[in-house]
Amino acid sequence: MTASRFPRFIPRPPWLGGDLQTVRNYVKRVEVPLADFSEERIEFPLPDGDRLVAMLHRPAAASDRPLAILIHGLSGSQDSIYLRRTARHLLENGFPVLRFNLRGAGPSGPLCRFSYHAGRTEDIHAALMQLDGKLAGRGLLAMGFSLGGNLLLKYLGEQGRRALFLGAVSVSAPILPKQAQVQIMRRRNDAYHRNLLGAVKGDFGRPNAELPAGLRAVLSTIRTILEFDDRIVAPINGFMGAEDYYARSAAYPLLPQIAVPALVIHARNDPWIPATPYLQFDWKRNPKLLALLPRGGGHVGFHGIGHEVSWHDRCAVSFFEGLLRRGH
Repeated sequence: MTASRFPRFIPRPPWLGGDLQTVRNYVKRVEVPLADFSEERIEFPLPDGDRLVAMLHRPAAASDRPLAILIHGLSGSQDSIYLRRTARHLLENGFPVLRFNLRGAGPSGPLCRFSYHAGRTEDIHAALMQLDGKLAGRGLLAMGFSLGGNLLLKYLGEQGRRALFLGAVSVSAPILPKQAQVQIMRRRNDAYHRNLLGAVKGDFGRPNAELPAGLRAVLSTIRTILEFDDRIVAPINGFMGAEDYYARSAAYPLLPQIAVPALVIHARNDPWIPATPYLQFDWKRNPKLLALLPRGGGHVGFHGIGHEVSWHDRCAVSFFEGLLRRGH
């Protein structure tokens, strides 16, 4: 499958430009009901005693399609609007869906002493190894958004041919976290920065979180994402500091090692995450990767003309169906 097989992205007015594409889901709140599909809560115990929570949905009609696992981004959860929109579109196209909560996020929060971070791929692997054979028997697909996209690509690169997915889609992933940190802290992104920082402080500072008293005491004084990563995320996860955390969590160096088909989607006008690493990478180095890099779309936006379904969701279903037609 080549990039020319996918529809061209054309933004839907009035959501023009990277910022309007990015905030559209939050400015124009639209409920995304999933009550039409059966729902089952699943818990995945981790070796350190924490438990991850995911919500399983099955399509209305019997289906033999693989299970699609959805991984949210920074400060997100199973109920992030983009995750619910993707889940509904996949379900309507016959794919069972697992809305996955990272460690400490959403319903996982009360069951976890520790928290997710951009490189914590071992949690994904631990959950996959516990999937019921009936769920995983028809194969697994995955779709990761923003930080969840970096996690997914990093997992695929680390695992190589051992990766447990038939195919994967990444949307708006910070594949070089350092560049994303610099971008989000630019003055033009002040509002985004404040909102994200407040949200992650809430995630990491929840009452049951395993946070040393000294770090909890300084949490309210932290003013930037860089400071948060350097003073909170790095020390409690064994990194030497923010720079070490960013370097060791990046998916970018592992892209050549990915051995399963993966569709990589990123907008060149994403206001949060620079497109530079996507434009610099030689995608021909790895024939398993296919990059769609439209000029517009913002950050996990991609609200295209003529469709209520996001462009990235339509591309994902097309990609997954293509894999199934070709026998993976």
